[in-house]
Amino acid sequence: MQRSLIVVIVLIVITLAVFWRTGENDFINYDDSDYVYENSHVKTGLNLDNIRWALTTTHAANWHPITWLSHMADCQIYGLNTKGHHLTSVTLHILNSVLLFLILRRMTGAFWNSVFVSFLFALHPLHVESVAWIAERKDVLSTFFFMLTLMAYNRYVMQPGLRRYLLVFITFAMGLMTKPMLVTLPFVLVLLDYWPLRRNLNNNSVSTSDNTSHKLSSLRLIIEKIPFMVLSIASCIVTLYVQNAGDAVSDLQSVRFILRIENAILAYSWYIEKTIIPLNLTVFYPFTSNMAMWKIIVATLLLGGISLIVYLKKNSSPFLVLGWLWFVCTLVPVIGLVKVGSQAMADRYSYIPIIGLFIMMTWSISQIILHFRCNKIIVTCTAVVVLMILSVLSWQQTCYWKNSITLYEHTLKYTHDNHIAHNNMGAALETEGKLKEATNHYGEAIRIKPYITKYHDNLGFILMRQGKFEESVVQFLETLKREPNNAMAHYNVGLSLAKLTRLDEAENQYNMALKLEPNNDTFHDSLGLVLDQKGKSNEAIRHFKEALLIKPDNANVHYNYGVALANQARLPEAISHFREALRITPNDASVYNIMGAILADQGKLDESVG
Repeated sequence: MQRSLIVVIVLIVITLAVFWRTGENDFINYDDSDYVYENSHVKTGLNLDNIRWALTTTHAANWHPITWLSHMADCQIYGLNTKGHHLTSVTLHILNSVLLFLILRRMTGAFWNSVFVSFLFALHPLHVESVAWIAERKDVLSTFFFMLTLMAYNRYVMQPGLRRYLLVFITFAMGLMTKPMLVTLPFVLVLLDYWPLRRNLNNNSVSTSDNTSHKLSSLRLIIEKIPFMVLSIASCIVTLYVQNAGDAVSDLQSVRFILRIENAILAYSWYIEKTIIPLNLTVFYPFTSNMAMWKIIVATLLLGGISLIVYLKKNSSPFLVLGWLWFVCTLVPVIGLVKVGSQAMADRYSYIPIIGLFIMMTWSISQIILHFRCNKIIVTCTAVVVLMILSVLSWQQTCYWKNSITLYEHTLKYTHDNHIAHNNMGAALETEGKLKEATNHYGEAIRIKPYITKYHDNLGFILMRQGKFEESVVQFLETLKREPNNAMAHYNVGLSLAKLTRLDEAENQYNMALKLEPNNDTFHDSLGLVLDQKGKSNEAIRHFKEALLIKPDNANVHYNYGVALANQARLPEAISHFREALRITPNDASVYNIMGAILADQGKLDESVG
């Protein structure tokens, strides 16, 4: 007990030291806005309306209410101070590492093997993404419930009972409500029955773990997992429905199934490679249809060879079966056979699966050490060196997550034709006011993926900011070519045309936008502005009225309405709308200026000065 406590303390201290500086990192402009700093429900913390939203929303093409509640709780405590959000993720990662040690020690009885696996898990660079990326809270939080489920399952196996069984079911359900990737957990439980729990009567050729003598037939073990499998199936149905509704799933026409299989083979081999040599890790690895055939052949031979060795060693080394199938099966939901997103693979997807590889490697090395009677001092020093190297690499990896610009600079250094990185880098640079550099990155994103309309829109807006309205029109028209019924695209074209004083064309575009979205207050407001410029003040006022019916607290509309009324010399009405605009936005200098000028013209100097 004492040495376990020492291990836990050392594990906590070292992991905290490696990940401590994530607290200095900012939000990044890749999902963090959706999940935290631009999400009005999350930012306002825990209240009944927000909890109701968390339980029912499919925002971000996912249904994971516990993840939303976790972010709300952080905002309730820390506001938008990133240090607190990062501290929560690091704490969860530490808890996961400690629980993994306790679970393996309890199930296997192999103390030092369990220690090494838990340290590998805690310090491996592939896990930095899950810990350092605030929006990926769902990784560390779902794994926390995963570990609790394994711990509860072990207690149930040691002393079966309905209450203990229900605890397993509840923790598993909570994990699925955090991240649906946990749908393969019932299969992990079956693997644990095989080894190290040894609950299957048909596998008596391997010595039984000292931890349990509870052996059951294979059929009963499968029946025991049926409620968990039903829960997994339900989660899969909900997830596919939500992701399809959010246009997150690619159909077979856009990405052929053979390409998905080839990418999956390469991805499996990539995860193995990066587990052993965790270098050049980035936030996004773009999917490509031009995969080298020789790489696919080598990867297939590698995976086939490992599978053959595992099969041949199933009796003498059952941990290989557990580790290999754990790795292969827990990756299935995210390996790309069902294509969600445009990535080929992702560091975060390895958070749970990599445990299987760690078990395979650690128990295999232990067998070799026992067989060759290796010097314990040399073995210990080697293990310490390996963990030190991983710690340094992880510590360095956390630096790249300092902010969006450092993250994408690193990503673009080690990936090619990365449209996501170029687009997000453009957005980060635009926020910094570096418009020329941002324009170049948006252009690169379009070069790589010219059919993604969002990239054309982003380039169009930044060209507008630079006064290049003719060029911005071209970009917005590109969006319209691909999405002719996109109301916002019509509106954006109208904005640029209005800046070019091509008012008739702008009016036409605004009208088309309103035809598609008649209840959009912004569209009515912009059309009113153009009509007022054309001298059609009565028509302009009609659209300002429509805008205020839709959104009464729109300060811009009140201001523009006031200007139109002032142009008709309806000054008292104009002053009324200017005052309403100031009520909504009290520090708007432009409203004060025009209202002061009107009051001064009326001889109301005291009011104009006030």
